[in-house]
This record gives sequence, structure tokens and C-alpha cells, in this order.
Amino acid sequence: MEKLNTKQEDISRGMVLLLAIACGMIVANLYYAQTLVGPISQATGLSTEAAGLIVTLTQLGYAFGLLFVVPLGDVLENRRLVTGALLFTSAALLIAALSTSPSLFLVASLAIGVGSVAAQILVPFAAHLSREETRGQTVGKVVSGLLMGIMLARPAASLIADHTSWHVVLGAASLMMGVLAIVLHRKLPSRMPARSLSYPKLIGSLWTLFRATPVLRRRAAYHVGLFGAFTLFWTITPLMLAGPRFHLSQTEIAIFALVGMAGAVASPIAGRLADKGHTLYATASALILGMIGFALPMIAPESRVMALVLLTIASILLDMGVAANLVLGQRAIFSLGAEARNRLNGIYFALFFVGGALGSVLGTWVLANYGWNAALMLGMGFPGLALVYWITEVPRQGSARHSTI
Repeated sequence: MEKLNTKQEDISRGMVLLLAIACGMIVANLYYAQTLVGPISQATGLSTEAAGLIVTLTQLGYAFGLLFVVPLGDVLENRRLVTGALLFTSAALLIAALSTSPSLFLVASLAIGVGSVAAQILVPFAAHLSREETRGQTVGKVVSGLLMGIMLARPAASLIADHTSWHVVLGAASLMMGVLAIVLHRKLPSRMPARSLSYPKLIGSLWTLFRATPVLRRRAAYHVGLFGAFTLFWTITPLMLAGPRFHLSQTEIAIFALVGMAGAVASPIAGRLADKGHTLYATASALILGMIGFALPMIAPESRVMALVLLTIASILLDMGVAANLVLGQRAIFSLGAEARNRLNGIYFALFFVGGALGSVLGTWVLANYGWNAALMLGMGFPGLALVYWITEVPRQGSARHSTI
């Protein structure tokens, strides 16, 4: 048996807060460079054509880590695994901060993505520490911290770099990961999974889990729709805000992104709804919020101020939908059994990250070729298709067990 929660004691508030902050700090590493591509490429000598690799390689590293590192949480002692991943990330960030050559920076970017999957080992860890009846609330609170890290990273990096440099941003991130590794090593309880598999069998089991777990496939499909819409929105909207319609500065765009953080409040709410067995209709609500987030800017009036207000409201609603649906999905797959939580979580994230990549690529292409409203309609289509798929789940809700996950 696992050396954890044997007396069914619930996770403490302090531990929930620590895990939420830790997940936010870790996942922020994926997004710091997104607003700093220009100055980084100039300093390291990257060509304009190759500058996009800074973001792409970080995301590819993260996807690699989701599939080949996160599953280790089902067979290795979790505290050591997290600590090792954070020290690896700290070293990669330091190398990136000190890089003067493009090849070294790109290798470091890939490594930053791989190490940052520590956040996706901590979320199942929080589920393990929780009782079944409060697991959704716990996951919701931890995920809200993760989402705030995503939303804060880009504006924070922009503001700090404006007053110092991108070297300071990445150097400070390296220091924070080192300190976080020490704190988590001291505060986290030991968790040694009961199951032992060889690494080849562990990775080979990913396809078996995907094929044999319809809940995982369905929840991933829902979040592919919402996360694809999310990345599309946050790829095209800064371009629109900086354009002739709004003429916002980078600092003003950073403030706009900060306002969107309000959407993270949906995470614990969604967790409570899931714990009470309302996942089905909470999912539909999340998908509809995502669609409304793209509909509002399309009805924006000529007034610049009112158009900006509607766009701000849209960003909050979209972020609420994404935050809620992410928690609903994780609550569902974490209810399937403790022995495969890390692998299920890794598959789940890897799948919807594909949707995110598709959303950003298609969004910029449609914006460039067909305009703002066409890009918004495309964004609405992502959760719209997921909602159509959701309709096929309604007749299946005859059993009480299925409705609770």
C-alpha cells in the first residue's frame, strides 16, 4: 500500500496553499519568454525566422515531460522526483539567463519545458493527500494557483524586463526554483507508490490507458476545445490591442492580461460542483462561457472604450470557462484510481496541449488572412464543437457513478 493518507486525514489548508503557489511558480517558467522573444533573439543572435523556436521548444519540452517524466510519479518516490525536476529546471533557467549563443539558449528552453512538468506531479500529489469527498475542492484550489501562474507570467516578465532586462527575469526564476525545491523537500510528505513497473512498461502503458479509459478521452476532448480557444484568444488579442483600433502599449496590454486573472476564481467553484456530482452540467456551462467569450467582441460598438470593456469581460469569461473545465477534467480522471493518476494526468495535459498549439497557429493565420471577426468565429468553434460532443454524453448519465465523475 502507499505510504500516504492511511488514516484518511484530509490535506491541511497550509499544504493546499503551498501546492497552489508552487504550481503557479513552476508553470510560469513556460511563459516568461513569450513576451521577451524580441530582446532575447537580438541578444543571442537568433534570426527573425528562428525566434519562434524560443516558445516552441519550451512547449515541446513540456509535452515531452508530460509523456516521459510525469508517469514516473506512479512508480518513484514523489517528493524526490519533484525536487529533482525543480533543481533541473533551476539549472536550465540559469543557463538560459547567461546564454549568449542561440543554440545554447534553445537547448536551455527545451530543458525548461521538460523540468516544469513538476507542476503536473504536484497536482496528483494534492489529490492523493485529499479525501474523496473533498478531492475536487482541493484540486480546484491547487489548479487556481497554477492558472494564476500562467496569467501572471507574461505581464510580470514584460514589466520586469522593461525596468531591468530579460536576463534578470530568467535569473530570478532560476533562484525561485532552487528555493522552491528546498521548501518542498522539507514540507512535502514522502509518497512511495505501491506499484513497481519497469520504465519501458510504464511508458508502454500510456496507450493502454488512453484506449481503455473513455472518461479520459472525453474529458481531454472537452478541454482540447477550451484550451485551443484560450491560446487562440491570447495569441490574437495582444495583436489587436497593439493595433490601430486600440493603440495600447505593452504595459497596458500587460495590465489587460492581469485583469483576466479574475477568471481563476472558477477553479474552486468547479471543484465543489464536481464533489457534489454536478460535473455534467458544469462542463456545459464552462463550454458556453468559452463561446460567449468570443461572441462578445463580435458585437462590440464603435466606441473604443466600450469595445475594450467588452473585450475585457470576454477575457474573464473565457478564462473562467477554461479554469472550471480543467478542474472538472482532473477531478474526473483522479477518481479513476490512485495507481495511475500521474500517467492519466500526463496524457490529459499532452492531448489538450495539442489543441492549444492548433489554436495559436490557426488563430494567427485566420487573423492575417480573413480578419478579426473570422478569428473570433474560429475561436468560438473550438468550444462549440466540444459542446456538440458533450450532447452525446447526456443520454449516458443513467448511472449515479458516471454522473459523479
